[in-house]
Amino acid sequence: MALVNTKEMFQKAYAGGYAIGAFNVNNMEIVQGITEAAKEENAPIILQVSAGARKYAKHEYLVKLVEAAIVDTDLPIALHLDHGADFEICKACIDGGFTSVMIDGSHLSFEENIALTKKVVEYAHAHGVVVEGELGRLAGVEDDVNVSSEDASYTRPEEVEEFVDRTGVDSLAIAIGTSHGAFKFKPGQKPQLRFDILEEIGQRLPNFPIVLHGASSVSKEYVDIINKYGGKLDDAIGIPEDMLRKAAGMAVCKINIDSDLRLAFTAGVREHLMNNPGHFDPRQFLSPARDYVKALVKHKIVNVLGCSGKAN
Repeated sequence: MALVNTKEMFQKAYAGGYAIGAFNVNNMEIVQGITEAAKEENAPIILQVSAGARKYAKHEYLVKLVEAAIVDTDLPIALHLDHGADFEICKACIDGGFTSVMIDGSHLSFEENIALTKKVVEYAHAHGVVVEGELGRLAGVEDDVNVSSEDASYTRPEEVEEFVDRTGVDSLAIAIGTSHGAFKFKPGQKPQLRFDILEEIGQRLPNFPIVLHGASSVSKEYVDIINKYGGKLDDAIGIPEDMLRKAAGMAVCKINIDSDLRLAFTAGVREHLMNNPGHFDPRQFLSPARDYVKALVKHKIVNVLGCSGKAN
């Protein structure tokens, strides 16, 4: 099986009332943990790469790791650029084998966002690649994305039809209360997603795939492990999983997960090294980290996304 794009994935997800997990990858062990979980659950997945991941691991290495995962699992896997900042990085990923790209023009004016997104769409569609656009701005910090709470804004439902019509995007990331990073909310602040906005957008864009960024739940299990072994994540607050399940049953077809993977991976490394201070072989501490990533992804597939058994 070769890399696929997300068009058919999203059509099935919308019709079936579930979502596809878009998991950020940075190294071999994370790729393996995600894809082994998906294989056991027979679930379609999206592996996505941020600008930071491309700088860290290099484009060519990441593409080959994902291609190896397809050979190993025979699963439908899409390779997606997360938060493309400009036309040039989107073009580089399209030319370099990605099957899906996101152009993030959410910091621009409405007209500028349309112009940039349309330019990427035209190039991508000519090469058989699908495009995700964004309206509204999520707060938080993650890799090259850094938006203060003051600059964050909800997506305006009255703009979505014009944006989709004029740009030709294949999916749309919206802002309804999620946030990038593990420290999404202030201590004592209750997370709340604007399902009224999501519902109106779904009515205005029937059968159109909607995307949620910043949707990690910040698992207490892994936070506790990290804190036990010297971490300082007591104030980390994520999105409750019941809210994500509800969104997956509505118009949301893609849910992005990054911080949860980092927490699981770091918990595995910290726990192993603290319990085995004499170990210095990377395989010894990266293996439990990979296992924690696998367990996390299986949990998300079954209990949050609802896409177990949907690969075929």
